[in-house]
Amino acid sequence: MTPAASGSDVQHYAWLARSFGRTDYLLLSPDDLEALNSAGSYVRKYPGTHLFREGEASQAAYVIKQGQVELYRGDWKDSMVVARAGEGAVIGDISMFRDEPYIQSARAVDTVTALRLERQLLLPLLIERPVIALRWLVAGLSQLERTQRRVLGLMHRTVLEQVAGLLLDEADTRDEIHLSQAAIAHLLGASRQSVNEALAELRTDGAVETGYRMIRLIDRTATRRAAHKPAPAAR
Repeated sequence: MTPAASGSDVQHYAWLARSFGRTDYLLLSPDDLEALNSAGSYVRKYPGTHLFREGEASQAAYVIKQGQVELYRGDWKDSMVVARAGEGAVIGDISMFRDEPYIQSARAVDTVTALRLERQLLLPLLIERPVIALRWLVAGLSQLERTQRRVLGLMHRTVLEQVAGLLLDEADTRDEIHLSQAAIAHLLGASRQSVNEALAELRTDGAVETGYRMIRLIDRTATRRAAHKPAPAAR
């Protein structure tokens, strides 16, 4: 970043620095940020368009700057949403580092701006700049830790508790969860019938309302209570 950088440049680099691991150590220098920024280019995607598709060669990773991206498996006729990614999320990097096809598709939910980091430019950069490489490693490990915490949190819990906990984790700023019941069942490793029964109980309790491929939290306290509800005592 040159001394003549504008205010928008400073804000942009600050965002880029926050997107890679903890910011309380191993600070990225202005040169690091310029080098990272130069390893790619910005793309703009409109609702329904793709950043990448399942099975395509993984030529790049993406850092979401603005908007929401839906990650799903399967084709458009028979797809299953597995997660959503928003501002600051890095997607496609695991496949890119492994030099294997993307294992899922990434589709814009609304207008998305993302930094597309080219594999052929990024890999030499990570070798030359160990601070960027370590920060990227920390970011990836943090994401893995969150996944492991979720798995551990699901152990020895009823389907109702698992569903309620997942809804709390996946709710957006409007308390909406854009996952189908089939996708929830897939994520939890539960049957669709058991998920339907859990959602029906949450509806009866006034915790949620449901619609087509959408669930909305009506009462977070009730949902949180259901997420930690003890299993019925054995008789």
